[in-house]
Amino acid sequence: MAESRTAVYGAIAANLAIAATKFVVAGITGSSAMLSEGIHSLVDTGNGALLLVGLKRSQLPSSPRHPFGHGKEIYFWSLIVGVLIFGLGGGLSFYEGIVHMREPTPLKDPMWNYIVLACAALFEGISLAVAWRQFARQRGTAPVWQALRASKDPATYTVLAEDSAALAGLAIAAVGVFFSHRLDMPRLDGAASALIGLLLAGVAVLLIRESRGLIVGEGLKPETAREIQAMGRGEDAVRGVGPILSMYIGADEVLVTLDVVFDAETPADEMAAAIKRIEARMRERFPKIRRIYIEAVAPGQRDAANEGQSL
Repeated sequence: MAESRTAVYGAIAANLAIAATKFVVAGITGSSAMLSEGIHSLVDTGNGALLLVGLKRSQLPSSPRHPFGHGKEIYFWSLIVGVLIFGLGGGLSFYEGIVHMREPTPLKDPMWNYIVLACAALFEGISLAVAWRQFARQRGTAPVWQALRASKDPATYTVLAEDSAALAGLAIAAVGVFFSHRLDMPRLDGAASALIGLLLAGVAVLLIRESRGLIVGEGLKPETAREIQAMGRGEDAVRGVGPILSMYIGADEVLVTLDVVFDAETPADEMAAAIKRIEARMRERFPKIRRIYIEAVAPGQRDAANEGQSL
């Protein structure tokens, strides 16, 4: 979580400075694309603050009303972030672009736009580099796209998505300003603003989709579940392992329950020892699995356990 906070703090600092600069220059030059970029950076600043709220609340201790802790708080706040990106960032930028295309205003001094866009690209690049370094530590040797899909830390992948979208938005804004001034077609500046809005909306949809899956109770990948079942069947006294029931209850915490079928003549102390060995292997192989509930089942007691052998 400390590494996630580092990425978020870096993003907030960069976006706050960039947003202020963009708004000033948008007022001087009358650029619609620059105004959209200012809105984008301001929304990103607020989003970073919300992610910090989520990170802090996710660390609250468990209580009688929340026996599994508050780890899912980060998923709720990342969902709010996605909604804000879609509504404020994407919606306002698209609206501003449409208005500017319908009532185009010539740019006054595009040179200021280029200076700010270059500075913004530098700061966004630094923020992206910080977030990427934190992400690289988490993913290890896994391929980038696979690691992104597997990551359950919204603070990291949200900053990555925002910074990547920001750099793409800056490129769109620069192209829009250049051709708008070069061809004396102010509508192109508005078109760039609308494209930035669509870009933000697309990123927001991806973030909302990921947050939704985690909030409603996303579990382990099927291949991970099969590996856990294989660990259970590796015990001599085990006749079968039932389906794996799992759920992410935080960015770094997974709940797993399963039934293990033992031979009828297996002594109770041997069952307990086997269960402890299975738990130890699971924790060693998958450090994020912190809550494990294994129930010893007699042969024939649960048909589900026998069905699990074919998974």
